[in-house]
Amino acid sequence: MTALDFRALWEEALPYEEFVAAAAQHHALWRGVYRLAEIPDWVGDAVPVGTIRRFLVIAEDWCGDASNAVPVIAKWVHQTAGLDLKVLRRDAYPEVMDAYLTAGSRSIPIVIALGSDFEELGHWGPRPAELQRFVLERRAVVPKGELYPQVRRWYAKDRGQAILREVLHAARLPVPAQLERRPDS
Repeated sequence: MTALDFRALWEEALPYEEFVAAAAQHHALWRGVYRLAEIPDWVGDAVPVGTIRRFLVIAEDWCGDASNAVPVIAKWVHQTAGLDLKVLRRDAYPEVMDAYLTAGSRSIPIVIALGSDFEELGHWGPRPAELQRFVLERRAVVPKGELYPQVRRWYAKDRGQAILREVLHAARLPVPAQLERRPDS
C-alpha cells in the first residue's frame, strides 16, 4: 500500500461544521451531543502552548459511535488553541479507511492525529477501549436492538472522558496521571 498524503487529504476533508450541516440522517444527534459536551479543564491544559495538532476523522453521519464521539472531540478542538479537526467521509475514501481497519472491518469513527508537518502521530477508534470490550463481549449474546441502547447509555455515563483520554494518547499529548485508567479498572 502506498503511503497516505495527509496534507492532500486534509485539504480535501470537510470542516466539522460543514460535515454536520450536510448530515441528513442524524443531524440533531450530532448537534445535541456537541451542545451537551462538557470539556474539562484538564483536557485543554494537556495541550502545551504552541502545540499544533490536526485531527483527520473518518466518519459517516449514520454511525452511532461517530455521532457520540466526534462532537465531543470537535468541541474540545474548538475550545483549544493549536487544534483543528476535519472529516473525511468513510465511503468516499476507501483507500484511507482500508489503512485503518478494525479487526478487518471498516469501523468508524477513526481519528488520525497529525502533527504540524502532517505526519501521523497515532490514531484512535472506533470507540473507547472499555466500550469496545463491552460490545465485543455482548455482541454474540445480546440482540443488536438491545445492545445499541446500552452503548448509548455507556457514552452518556462516560460523558466523553474515555474518548478524550484516548485521543490525547493518540496525539502524543499528556494525560494527568490521576486520570489514567488502567486496562483492568
